[in-house]
Amino acid sequence: MKVFFRFVLGALLAAASMSAAFAQSSTRPYDPSAPKTRAEVKADLVEWLAAGYDPLDWIDYPYNAQRAASIVAERRSQQPAPSVTQ
Repeated sequence: MKVFFRFVLGALLAAASMSAAFAQSSTRPYDPSAPKTRAEVKADLVEWLAAGYDPLDWIDYPYNAQRAASIVAERRSQQPAPSVTQ
């Protein structure tokens, strides 16, 4: 019974710490120089792929990356700026 109780307590503590970490990260102010999270990097890759970037096209490498970067930058400039909260 002690093992089960410890397991449940550990699971509750893990869930509480994860929810606290998520709440803290979602309320942080927007800082473009801050390091990106794994989810943000994956979202950036999805945007680049949607803009036509092909990471396996090594023949046209600098040009397809530059073209995709300009498309992504144009799409982001058309979106409203993120709000700054403190």
